[in-house]
Amino acid sequence: MGHGDVTPPGSDPVLAGHGASDYERYLRTDELLALQKPADQRVHRDELLFTTVHQSSELWLKFAVQELERATELIGSDLLHEACRMLRRVVQSLRFITDQLDMLDRLDPWDYNVVRSALGHGSGFDSPGFRALARATPAIANAFDDALARTGVPLTELYRDRQRHASLHELAELLTDFDERVRLWRFRHYSVVARAIGEESIGIQGVAVQDLTRLIAQRQLPKLWEVRTRLVELFEHERRGEAAPPSDDG
Repeated sequence: MGHGDVTPPGSDPVLAGHGASDYERYLRTDELLALQKPADQRVHRDELLFTTVHQSSELWLKFAVQELERATELIGSDLLHEACRMLRRVVQSLRFITDQLDMLDRLDPWDYNVVRSALGHGSGFDSPGFRALARATPAIANAFDDALARTGVPLTELYRDRQRHASLHELAELLTDFDERVRLWRFRHYSVVARAIGEESIGIQGVAVQDLTRLIAQRQLPKLWEVRTRLVELFEHERRGEAAPPSDDG
């Protein structure tokens, strides 16, 4: 991809649409860059910072949901290697949207309050991307459970003999990465809000900032965390030469 003001010979656009180049037409940059308020309509110049972070997050979440849904289909077809490739994309997308929250820490608390005055009832709870991600998560959890059931491998055995069940083990760990990334995003979001308006304040939709901590503790795929406790119990029983406690994992 080239940059600069010089247009090489023979590079006239061939794609339909607006824009002086095919780059602009393909990416629809005229429309994309018009989605932010013009400078004379912003209550504060940092509205552009705030909008950029959140609009780009929605794009990455849209992509993550697409890949999560595709991974679910692939697991259902026992194409686990390809499903893992999709899940790595999901995890990376969530890492991007978490890391870019650092930019909101560059927004001074007083200025944040000015920007906040323009949000109406807008809240992160209404993010269509995160709502779509939440709707897609149970399906992939069920697909993973079904894959385990088809192979007859208990979840504990998947970890005790990972080389024998390498593909399923990799899938389980990537799903754990996914769940952990959701939790890390929630913690980072909480810390951004607390830094901006304090821990004792009430959010735009009437939710206390401290109440956000309840969401941090939630797990999307609890079985993948519960098995770790079970593995500790099994390890200790075996170390002491005792019979393993009964298991109900699948």
